Amino acid sequence: MNTLDFKNFDKIKEECGVFGIFSNEENLDVARLTNFGLFALQHRGQDACGIAINDNGTIVYHKNLGTVPEVFDDVVLNHLSGQIAVGHVRAATAASNSRENAQPLVTKYVKGTLTLALNGTLVNARSLREELEQSGALFQGTTDTEILAYLIAKERLFTHSVEDAITNMVGKLEGAYSFVVMSPSKLIGVRDPKGMKPLCLGKYKNSYVIASESVAFDAINAEFVRDIEPGEMVVITKDGIESKRVAPKCDTALCIFEHVYFARPDSVIDGASVYEARKEAGRYLARQKPVDADVVIAAPDSGISAAIGYSQESGIPYEVGLMKNRYIARTFIQPTQEMRENAVRIKLNALKSVVSGKRVILIDDSIVRGTTSKRVVALLREAGATEVHMRISSPAFLFPCYFGTDVGSQDVLVAVNRSVEEINELIGSDSLDYLTLENLLKTPVGSKCNFCTACFDGNYPLDVSEVSKAGDFKDVHFIKKLHIEK
Repeated sequence: MNTLDFKNFDKIKEECGVFGIFSNEENLDVARLTNFGLFALQHRGQDACGIAINDNGTIVYHKNLGTVPEVFDDVVLNHLSGQIAVGHVRAATAASNSRENAQPLVTKYVKGTLTLALNGTLVNARSLREELEQSGALFQGTTDTEILAYLIAKERLFTHSVEDAITNMVGKLEGAYSFVVMSPSKLIGVRDPKGMKPLCLGKYKNSYVIASESVAFDAINAEFVRDIEPGEMVVITKDGIESKRVAPKCDTALCIFEHVYFARPDSVIDGASVYEARKEAGRYLARQKPVDADVVIAAPDSGISAAIGYSQESGIPYEVGLMKNRYIARTFIQPTQEMRENAVRIKLNALKSVVSGKRVILIDDSIVRGTTSKRVVALLREAGATEVHMRISSPAFLFPCYFGTDVGSQDVLVAVNRSVEEINELIGSDSLDYLTLENLLKTPVGSKCNFCTACFDGNYPLDVSEVSKAGDFKDVHFIKKLHIEK
């Protein structure tokens, strides 16, 4: 039996989104504000979500598999009241999508309570986990968040505060991460030394908010204050905000896919507008390999901003050529091969009035496996397009990502060992062009960070030798097989 996930079909998935709020107001409904913030971050993970509330030191939480509206309603939210809140949305592999792995993680230890929500991946998770297990630690799930909790708890035994414990713990971590921590009286946000995962600070009236993206502040009418800097810890208490550096300054490496695909277009990350970056990508595509055509269309929704930029630069009109069904269930099980082959029609439909008899330029953000691209090109031809020219607003995806996406092997990447001409022939388009890496790096205008481009060029900003061992991936694939068979 085959399961087809329409949300992420032929797309890479971001790991998670985090949100936290510390209330300095009387009767502020932090649960509903967190709920709204998670709605705004839903694109970062649709497999599980949760909210934990601190009510004068008592932690009440609710989390489960599913999207925010599937997990939370008025009945649940009415039972979540307090002064500090932490929320989380999660994207998961098939092997790790269990309720035990839903976040935030709520723990009790000798110094009190500790609540964590993590976005990212530790590349030294295996060695850290084995070390903890050898000292007697018991793990309920498979997330890196449990590792963080154990490490903070151990350090807290020998320090005067939870922030001191976190400072000591960060030196043991290797990876791409941002996380929020809720103690009985504090809300803390931490960003990895290279700034590979985004994290920002906002203000709601007299209260403070931490989130993965600035768009979460817009959702609750909060003011964007600033990005949390790489290697910075922000500690929020009733007395205000304190900033501490938990790692020496080093070369930054924000994941470039935040601007290509992960982040919402209305977010601003490290000084650069995501929407404007994607429009710039479209403009560069139009300059790279011009083609005579009648209309520019986008693969919804991720290709829209780049398609607008392409149209503006080329002078070829932009039209809505593909309609997306936004009301399909999260997962469909297709019983026959024929139904699986035609399944893309449930998600997308071509507008014949736009593409029939036209030379079409189709803009998308990336090609991972190539399956969807092939079917969409065929769909446009069936709708009457005389030519389909594919333009991709990022370079070819050639290397695994070990920092929080679900591409852990080159085996699934269509561009590996294939030329652009071969990929063009495979997906059935009339021509194909990828944005060059040189041009992509020009698109986040005003960015204060450098970028990780390892998925395109193999230049990993961290040592990935531990996580890239062949044995690790064999274990993961074996677990996936067992999960499916069950």
